[in-house]
Amino acid sequence: MIHFNIAPYTGDELEYIKQAVDNHKICGDGKFTEKCSQWFKSSFKLNNAYLTTSCTHALEIAALLCNINPGDEVIMPSYTFVSTADAFVRLGAKIVFVDVRPDTMNINEKLIEPAITKKTKVIVPVHYAGVSCEMETINKIAKKYNLMVVEDAAQGVMSTYRSKPLGTLGHFGCYSFHETKNYSMGEGGAIVFNDMRYRDSVEIIREKGTDRSKFFRGQIDKYTWVDYGSSYLPSDINAAYLWPQLLIADKINKNRLDTWNFYYKTLKPLQDEGRIHLPVVPRYCTHNAHMFYIKTKDLSERTALINYLKKYDIQAVFHYVPLHSSPAGKKFGRFFDEDIFTTKESDRLLRLPMYYNISNNDREFVVQKILDFYK
Repeated sequence: MIHFNIAPYTGDELEYIKQAVDNHKICGDGKFTEKCSQWFKSSFKLNNAYLTTSCTHALEIAALLCNINPGDEVIMPSYTFVSTADAFVRLGAKIVFVDVRPDTMNINEKLIEPAITKKTKVIVPVHYAGVSCEMETINKIAKKYNLMVVEDAAQGVMSTYRSKPLGTLGHFGCYSFHETKNYSMGEGGAIVFNDMRYRDSVEIIREKGTDRSKFFRGQIDKYTWVDYGSSYLPSDINAAYLWPQLLIADKINKNRLDTWNFYYKTLKPLQDEGRIHLPVVPRYCTHNAHMFYIKTKDLSERTALINYLKKYDIQAVFHYVPLHSSPAGKKFGRFFDEDIFTTKESDRLLRLPMYYNISNNDREFVVQKILDFYK
């Protein structure tokens, strides 16, 4: 079986987990949580980086910091995971879905400004497949209308936009370390930001609404409940699993890019023949090879290709069902203007097996079977 995904593993994870256990500090904000946080601050030139129990929870913290109230509107693409919307819906926001660009599957930045109303409060660009949205345009619009920008960079760790790391371009950036991501702690995420005005609030929200972080730093002699919050701290055991991957982050990134480039080069003849479409990476971006997808002619052809590959034990899968077409999407949101590309392009998209250290034989077999299908 050629799996669609296998969680990254360096071989050193168990040793670091043992260290965490031996330290008798396996709850949140232990030694390895701090190491991981410092890595992000140093690598991405950030003032603040806090690990969370998931990217969902990082987005929830960001939504709270944006001071969302019932009736506020939040602009985002419909082609994203439910957490992007859930984080704001749970606070009473109305989601305004905007169509995607067919080249990158990212939000169409040209449609954001027309979708803004007096109720708009936040723009949430989602960097699909680790390829950046057009952040310069988005940030200009946000500044013009005094809106917050929350980057859903769940798939964007190690990608850049005009040489700046994804997640560092808006007011808040949210990462995922789910087992399907380039760097994993099983379940986990992070919220990152530069504006120091938000530091105390993030620490309080993340620590169940208490000022316990200040207590542990020796800034106060006791801690207490000071505001709303929840339990957003991951176990240090999870952080210990993530840490060795960050130590070789460049190696993992290079390995994945090698597979991505192999797929692109070997499948390009099918694109040249007009049979499929391959991913587009704008020249102002570097990407992290989070995924490799092809676009078939239509839904019927994609279904046939999935079934064909399945016969050879190859797991190739489609991705999101557009949120605006779901029961909750209809209940909590609305689609701005026309759905020209979101549904059409999502019906064509098929993701190929992609993970750290996939073998040459396996990826060659995947390509050969796709070529055979189109013969």
